Amino acid sequence: MAAAGPSVFLLMVNGQVESAEFPEYDDLYCKYCFVYGQDWAPTAGLEEGISQIASKSQDVRRALVWNFPIDVTFKSTNPYGWPQIVLSVYGPDVFGNDVVRGYGAVHVPFSPGRYRRTIPMFVPESTSTLQKFTSWFMGRRPEYTDPKVVAQGEGREVTRVRSQGFVTLLFNVVTKDMRKLGYDTGPQSILGLSPAQGIPP
Repeated sequence: MAAAGPSVFLLMVNGQVESAEFPEYDDLYCKYCFVYGQDWAPTAGLEEGISQIASKSQDVRRALVWNFPIDVTFKSTNPYGWPQIVLSVYGPDVFGNDVVRGYGAVHVPFSPGRYRRTIPMFVPESTSTLQKFTSWFMGRRPEYTDPKVVAQGEGREVTRVRSQGFVTLLFNVVTKDMRKLGYDTGPQSILGLSPAQGIPP
């Protein structure tokens, strides 16, 4: 009797939320969560996390270094809804209130390998000067009630935002049984590169 083939494939992601550049701010922390399609399910690891508070380094870069680990495994039957990681960065304002300093999202890389990604961050803005002043004075800046909206397109076109800072992520991606289910994500077939050529940008 022949053994049945796999019915799902696995996507294993580990790495870290490495560092951030927010020239105007200090003492920031980061939250992350994964957003994925209906056919995806986490099988191991953590889907979300919150880092420690980091202060700017004393060197020329003035980077905020978290080195906060990511480790999660997903299973799925098809690649639709491929996982994205959503980042939210928070820090104190002049009154000591925790306010959002940036949102950003990026897809987990499709091919197995080691990747470094720098994500541009943004914050929602008030629509009028009066609202800006009121939100600053009350310590309640505009923010999303659910950060996962950052990974979706619906309603985003009516949101006023401002770019602010960058966060660098390091991904190590491993897949299992994708080829057996008819999906080819190998770097040789797509890009013509060998895996030993270093970390892709």
